[in-house]
Amino acid sequence: MRRSGGRTACRVAERPLDVICLGRAAVDLYGQQVGGRLEDMQTFAKYLGGSSANLAAGLARLGTRSAMLARVGDEHMGRFVREALAREGVDVSRVRTDPSRLTGLVVLGIGAGLDIPHVFFRERCADMGLCEDDVDAAFIGSARLLAITGTHLSTDTTRRAVDKAVRAARANGTQVALDIDYRPVLWGLTAAGEGASRYVESAEATGTLRDLLPDCDLVIGTEEEIAIAGGSPDLLAALRAIRAASGAVVVMKRGAQGCVIFESGPIESLEDGLAVAGRDVEVFNTVGAGDAFLAGFLHGWAEGETWQRCGELGNACGALVVARHGCTPAMPSRVELEAWLARTPPPRRPGADAALAHLHRATTWADGTGPLCILAFDHRSQFESLAARHGQPCERIGAFKELIADVLIETMADGTPGIRHGAIVDDRYGGNALARLAVTGIWTGSPIEVPGSRPLVLEPHFGTAAHLASWPANRVVKCLLFYHPDDPAELRHAQEERVRALYADLTALDRRLLLEVICPAVEGQAGAPLPRALRRLYNLGVRPDWWKLEPQSAHGWDAIGEVIAACDPHCKGVVLLGLGADAESLAADLEIAAAFDICRGFAVGRSIFADAAEQWFAGTLGDAAARDAIATRYRRMIEVWRTSARR
Repeated sequence: MRRSGGRTACRVAERPLDVICLGRAAVDLYGQQVGGRLEDMQTFAKYLGGSSANLAAGLARLGTRSAMLARVGDEHMGRFVREALAREGVDVSRVRTDPSRLTGLVVLGIGAGLDIPHVFFRERCADMGLCEDDVDAAFIGSARLLAITGTHLSTDTTRRAVDKAVRAARANGTQVALDIDYRPVLWGLTAAGEGASRYVESAEATGTLRDLLPDCDLVIGTEEEIAIAGGSPDLLAALRAIRAASGAVVVMKRGAQGCVIFESGPIESLEDGLAVAGRDVEVFNTVGAGDAFLAGFLHGWAEGETWQRCGELGNACGALVVARHGCTPAMPSRVELEAWLARTPPPRRPGADAALAHLHRATTWADGTGPLCILAFDHRSQFESLAARHGQPCERIGAFKELIADVLIETMADGTPGIRHGAIVDDRYGGNALARLAVTGIWTGSPIEVPGSRPLVLEPHFGTAAHLASWPANRVVKCLLFYHPDDPAELRHAQEERVRALYADLTALDRRLLLEVICPAVEGQAGAPLPRALRRLYNLGVRPDWWKLEPQSAHGWDAIGEVIAACDPHCKGVVLLGLGADAESLAADLEIAAAFDICRGFAVGRSIFADAAEQWFAGTLGDAAARDAIATRYRRMIEVWRTSARR
C-alpha cells in the first residue's frame, strides 16, 4: 500500500500568481423558496457562478493569488461577473468582453432532500467563446498552476484555447490541473432540462479528456468524472486507465466520505491511495461543493502543504459550502476555515452557528480601503420643519438634496487620494439623489428608523425584511438608536428586541448595518455610558458592520476601541457623527478621533449643509452658491481628517 501524505504538494517556485482558472464564468440564479419545485419558485438570488469562477473566488478568499481567464458578455450580467470576481480579489485582467455572445446563466432550485434541479442557459454563451487569441503564453507563465475545466474541451474552439494554454504552461514550467467538471448536458448528451445529470457514457468525452491527461500534473474529479475520464464505470479500471495515460496526481472526490489521493505509481486497488476522511455536516445544497473542495485543495498545494493536508482543507471547504445556500457566496475565508477546523468537533450546521456565521459574513466581504468621508443628509423631520418655516412645499426638500448629491459627484470627480466618499440619504425626499449616486459606485446608506423614535420604530412599521429586500444590495442600512444602558428596563428591552430583530433580518438578507448610537442623559448614570451600551448590544448578538458614534475624549475612544476589539475584531470601524456642531468644534473632535485606529472617518451632515440650507429655503441663496458653500465645508472636513490622520 502507498499512503504517502508527507511530501510537499507544491514544488513550483514563487511567481506573481498562484493559480490561473480557465473555464466557466457565469451567473447562478438560485431559487429562494427552499423545498419546492423549480416550477414554483417565485424569487431568485443572483450569485457569481461557473465552476472556474467559483474556484477563482474560493481561492482568493483563502488568500491564494488567483486569476480568471474567460470571456463574459457585453451586458449587465457580464459586468456583474467581472465586478464580482474583482471584489473577491481575483485578477480579472484576462477576462475578455465578447461583443456577440451573452453571459451564461444557470437557474437552480433546492428541492426536497438532495434534489437540486438546475437548468443551464449556455447556448453559444460568452465563456465558450474563449479562443486561442485570448491565451497569452507570458501570462500563463506568470502562475505556478493552470487550472482548466473539462467543459472547455467540449467544443473545437475552446479545446484549441485549452491546448494552447497547456503548451504555454509546459514551456514555462507552470503545472497543470484538470478539473474534469463533467456535465453531460454541456456535451450535448442529455436534454436541456437534465442539467443535474452527472454521468452519461461518451466515447467522445473520454477520448478528448484522455488526450489531455499526459500533460496534467493534477487530475481531480468525482467518482462519475473519474469514470468518464477513464472510460469505464468500474472505478478501479477507470483509475488504471488514467494512470496508464498520465503520471499525474489523481484526486478522487467522494462526497461525504472525503477523497482519495493517488500520488504516483500503478494503481492496483482503491487502497493504494491516500484516503482523507470527510467532515460530518448537515447537507443543504450539494452544488458547488466540488469547486469548494478544489479551492481548499489547491490552496493547500500553493502553501506547500502535504497531500494529506491538502485533502483535509479540500474536504473542509466542501463541507462548509454544502451547508449553505449558493456556491461562490458560501465559499469560506481563510479566517473562517481555520476557526471551523479549530473547533472540536466542528459544528455540523455552520450556518446556524452564530460565531461562525458572523465570521463568514464579516470576512468574505471586502469594504475597500481608506477612510470614509460621508456626507449625511438623510434628515427628514429637520428638513420638513425648515421648509415649513420658510413657507416652502416639501417637494423642495428633494431638490435641495439633489444639490448635495451634485457636491458629492463633483468632489469624487476631482479625486482625493486615499479617500472614500460616502452618502447617507433617505428615499422619502432623497430618491432622485440616491438614484444619481447609485451609478457612481459611491458608498451609500439609507435610514431605517422613524425620526426621533424612542423606543425605536422602523420604517415601514411592518414587513421590514420585505422592505429591505427591495433595496439595492450594496446600500447600507443606517439605524439611529437613542439608547442608554441605564434606561428603564421596559424601554431598554423594547429597544433591544427591535434592534435584534432588525439585525436578524439584515443577516438573513446579507445586508450591511451602520448602527448610530446616541446615549441620552439618564439621571444618576454611573460611568461613561457609550462603551457600556456597545458592550450590551454585542452581548445581545448584534454586530454592526460600522458604528456611528458621538465625539469622545481620547480616554473615551480608548474604552470604545477595547470593547470593539474584544467583541468583534472584524468590525469595519467607527465613523464620527457631527450633531450639528460648529466647524471649529467639529474639527477639534475629528483631530482627536483620527488618532485612533478604530475611527475610520466621519458621517457629518448639518455641520456641512445647515447654513446653506437655511439661506436656500429662505430664497437668499441660489443653487450654485449653495453647492459652493456645501462643497467648501465638506472639503474642509476631508482635509482636517487627512491632516490629523497623518500626525
